[in-house]
Amino acid sequence: MLLEFEKKVAGFIEANGLFGPEGKILLAVSGGADSTALLYAVCAIKAENLLGSDILCAHINHQLRGAESDGDEAFVIAQTEKLNLTVITKRLDVRGFASKNKLSIETAARKLRVENLLDIAKNNNCIWVATAHQEDDNAETIIQRLIRGTGFRGLGGIWPLRIFADDIGFVRPLLCVRRDEILEYLKKRNLKWREDRTNVDCAYRRNFIRHRLLPAIQQQCSGSIVEQLWKLSQSAQRFYSLAYNEAEKVWPDMAKVGSEKVTLNLKSFSAQPPAVKIEIVRRSLLHLGSGERDLTQQHYDRVLQSAQQNISNRKIELPGGFAIRREYGNLIFTRCRGVDTGEKHADETIELQIPGQTQFSNFLIEATILEADRKRFEKFKQEKTDFIEWFDLDKVTLPVTVRLRRAGDKFWPLGLAGGKKVGKFLTAEKTPQEIRKKAIIVTDAEGIIWVWPVRTGEQAKVTDRTRKILQLHIVNIKMSY
Repeated sequence: MLLEFEKKVAGFIEANGLFGPEGKILLAVSGGADSTALLYAVCAIKAENLLGSDILCAHINHQLRGAESDGDEAFVIAQTEKLNLTVITKRLDVRGFASKNKLSIETAARKLRVENLLDIAKNNNCIWVATAHQEDDNAETIIQRLIRGTGFRGLGGIWPLRIFADDIGFVRPLLCVRRDEILEYLKKRNLKWREDRTNVDCAYRRNFIRHRLLPAIQQQCSGSIVEQLWKLSQSAQRFYSLAYNEAEKVWPDMAKVGSEKVTLNLKSFSAQPPAVKIEIVRRSLLHLGSGERDLTQQHYDRVLQSAQQNISNRKIELPGGFAIRREYGNLIFTRCRGVDTGEKHADETIELQIPGQTQFSNFLIEATILEADRKRFEKFKQEKTDFIEWFDLDKVTLPVTVRLRRAGDKFWPLGLAGGKKVGKFLTAEKTPQEIRKKAIIVTDAEGIIWVWPVRTGEQAKVTDRTRKILQLHIVNIKMSY
């Protein structure tokens, strides 16, 4: 006979269709309280003939805690032997992978864990991978995404079912229960589990959210903040499903899909509601191989703004080496293939991230916002080079963009009485041809503010009245002059 906890999990599995009538299940078991509860609850449900699938277990040893990690592995093996289940274990060099790929330990562990669980599932004909995420995990995930910046899809939190490569589904049967319910269940069944000491280290963002931030928010709430976030995630998931279905309808006629490029008809795209547009952008990037974890609401907003502005060839670079530009009535998504020479960027306009770093051809342009003061100004005059300039931020009209010279370019050079064509100005300044060919044009919405490396514009110059400074620093220069 099932315990109340097991009945609750069984009901959640049935209500969400987490396991089909056929197909093998791979249970991801770390040895912690959550995964131990998952292991025993699923086995109990199967014993009552409420689950027809065969069960296989997997344990991923991240080798981050030495003997403690090995102890987790031994514990899982012992539990699966007790239940007469087969377990497949894998040991991963998370630190080495993180160092090689310049990732945090958390990100590297998560990436390797998912990849290896998918491999184990595929090699053993499992079509379901069950993980032990529960309701408190869902709350922490939503808070983490809010801190990073998210939209309605991110507010959906952890989904009960997510389909990965090769149609393998990741399912979360414990999303219906809280952490304290899990501990109570383990005690009722007289079950032991492993404690991971790193779970209390608040240097990790998720632990900080779990142990510091959520309890502080809870003190200001009359009801359970975890329950409120669960209801929010359910509403967001329903809303996203509507947007997804609408995107599914218009996608075939709107998108022209290739292996290296996705082209969207801008007229059709612009006619969609904002939520559907975001889903179409997400789908375009995923088709090219982009991950979602580094994409924030700010990135999506930049893409939508670019689609609205009638400026061709303005390029927006996104995390992971992907780029978007508007061209001849289309919105084009591409994967960046390294850095081109400057000549190949003659028609491109790239918006600068302010503050932040933006790569353009063989240059890296770093934008910084500074407070204006006399001491800083005197130091700047002493240390100034051709590669760094200051502008009065209040006189700069965003966005600031960068490109190469174009025929007919005009600007108002600093120190002159009025505007001049860039070509004539460079001639008057006796600028060498090799520099003239590779000059970079920095503009704001009103016009050119810097012809690098020759002269800045008059309209955004720094004066005694300047309060905030926009500093642009061009580094990683590979010019041959």
